[in-house]
Amino acid sequence: MKISSFLRLLARNPLARPATRFAVPPWASALLMLVVAAPAAAAASPAPATALASPPVAIRGDMVYPVSGAPIKDGLVLIREGRIAYVGPAAGQTYGADVRELCAAVVVPGLVDARATVGVSGMLNQPHDQEQVERSAPLQPELRAVDAYNARDELVAYLRARGVTTVHTGHGPGVPISGQTLVVKTKGRTAEADVLRPAAMIAATLGADATTADRGKSPGTPAKAVALLRAELIKAKEYADKRAKAPEDKRPPRDLRLEALGRALDGSQPLLISVDRARDILAALRVAREFDLKIVLEGCAEAPLVLDEIKASGFPVVLHPTMERSFGTRENLSMETASVLRRAGIPFAIQSGFEDYVPKTRLVLYEAAVAAGQGLDRDAALAAITLDAARIVGVADRVGSLDVGKDGDVALYDGDPFEYVTRCVGVVIDGVIYPGE
Repeated sequence: MKISSFLRLLARNPLARPATRFAVPPWASALLMLVVAAPAAAAASPAPATALASPPVAIRGDMVYPVSGAPIKDGLVLIREGRIAYVGPAAGQTYGADVRELCAAVVVPGLVDARATVGVSGMLNQPHDQEQVERSAPLQPELRAVDAYNARDELVAYLRARGVTTVHTGHGPGVPISGQTLVVKTKGRTAEADVLRPAAMIAATLGADATTADRGKSPGTPAKAVALLRAELIKAKEYADKRAKAPEDKRPPRDLRLEALGRALDGSQPLLISVDRARDILAALRVAREFDLKIVLEGCAEAPLVLDEIKASGFPVVLHPTMERSFGTRENLSMETASVLRRAGIPFAIQSGFEDYVPKTRLVLYEAAVAAGQGLDRDAALAAITLDAARIVGVADRVGSLDVGKDGDVALYDGDPFEYVTRCVGVVIDGVIYPGE
């Protein structure tokens, strides 16, 4: 038997139950890394945007979870030219010697973080790399995340090595409007090379977290924050009407701020509104009704108090991290809120959020795992950090599930991903192999 085949057998879980973890001996893990070290090392180096298509990849898993369909025992995911070409049972499937073969106990879609500031709030935790909030003015929707995102920040690689292949990131909460967000792959090249959606949403905050009373600036109260947002939306509507109807020589000059809010008004760039108190959730829904906005509710610590109103609105929720610290506006959060939203039929995803202390980012896999231990169905927990997250951030046509035609983004684990002792043993993004933990 070839050494590579022997090691792959060692790495595979011989037990049928997906929750069982097969402990690979350290010496076997080390040798297995040698088998895939060359392609992994090559993929780890930043590649130019014009890189040639990667060789085909065959990923075998004792259990494969497509998320969009039923789990597959002894499954296979075949990737060609960066896209998924086959998902199903491995039995009867053959491929040529040019295909790179990977094996793991559990194979899932690359994880999708529905809300983060990684790449904008950097790993160093110093003023020069903490750029998630510009506080010189309360309303700055014109700030583009693509101009702030640092694809080479080490936290991007940190998330990738643990299975996160897509991140919705950008300007964070803290002022009524902090700027825009983008959706990127975690390849670690450049914003332009890795981007899926360069202008995904406009990040807003309502409630006490949006006030600056301690600095003596406006807005000093939550009501003032809502008033500022409403006033600016009115200006944006008037500006858009004048630009559309006035003769060319009489149109108002371009205004980046009002143009950005114009996209919020026409629904092409939704407002991502960070709200936690029940009062502030209702205020966000009130503003959405007044201006016929498309919004995404973010945080929502007190969502259980206003479930009927959230469900009636039809807007999705990007829920706070399950293990978020409960103080301030999130003092009433619960680890069971994900399960509450699920039972209520409200679409939601779980986020990593913004952390104001090192290591500056959470990992959505751990947040979903804890939610699964607090009443959330395990399938729903996985969907909350894959397909459901991709739907909410507008990239479900590309990522979030293992389906033929979608991007070849896959995370490989040596056991149940929701077990703390499990490790990510490899990641594939667009068919390119990256090392795991």
